[in-house]
Amino acid sequence: MQRYPLSPAGMLTSFWNNRGLILALTEREVIGRYKGSFLGIMWSLFNPLLMLTIYTFFFSTVFKARWPGGSESKTEFALILFSGLLIFNFFSESLGRAPSLIVGNANYVKKVVFPLEIMGFVLVASAGFHFLASMVIWLLFYFIFFGLPSVQAIYFPFILIPLILLAMGSAWFLSSLGVYLRDVSQIVTAVIPALMFLSPVFFPISALPEQLHIIFQLNPLTFLIEEARGVLIWKQDLHWGHWLIQTVLSGIFAWLGYVWFQKTRRGFADVL
Repeated sequence: MQRYPLSPAGMLTSFWNNRGLILALTEREVIGRYKGSFLGIMWSLFNPLLMLTIYTFFFSTVFKARWPGGSESKTEFALILFSGLLIFNFFSESLGRAPSLIVGNANYVKKVVFPLEIMGFVLVASAGFHFLASMVIWLLFYFIFFGLPSVQAIYFPFILIPLILLAMGSAWFLSSLGVYLRDVSQIVTAVIPALMFLSPVFFPISALPEQLHIIFQLNPLTFLIEEARGVLIWKQDLHWGHWLIQTVLSGIFAWLGYVWFQKTRRGFADVL
């Protein structure tokens, strides 16, 4: 019986040794999603722009919402809101597509020499492409209306490290479960909207009653969204102590997801 590496080093080695294949599969995944459409890959820029416009209109115009501590500017409100959506949408795309990842690529399961675990990397890399497209839109709007971001914005890439690790762990856990339990896809579809409203996407956590803070703090996205706004909008430094703790915990979660995937992959061929 073939043995699969389970150590954190094995996880990193798999990524490094197959980086060319991961890049090629990610490119195929991104291009394939827009193949045959009129705008093609430009949809990756148009979608976040449309979403930014719609959310801004409904929250700042229809509901007359104002961000606590912000100005009356609708543009500022839009950028504050969108900075949180950048984090959430990256994670939710990885989460939403994970249960069907292996089921939708069953042909790879039959190939004995194919490093099946890299499909998690491909999924997160594909979500990363759409994240970068959204980030371009955010930076463009910020530059047009407010000029260059503050120097604290250089901390933003550090926030992505635990976010990527969380997405990787979720991708491995859910893609494996999705092979054996097809209902996982429907459950995740229902969970994602709930997760959005249990994350400080449309409001700061400081606006909540004190007794609700602990519930939102249990959500790992809360810290990442709040920190993203802090460095991008409010010109604050990163809280390095909390960041280190979350990065370590996210790394452990990613590794556990990897181990779970490697342990359960032996049965994929029998089920599929």
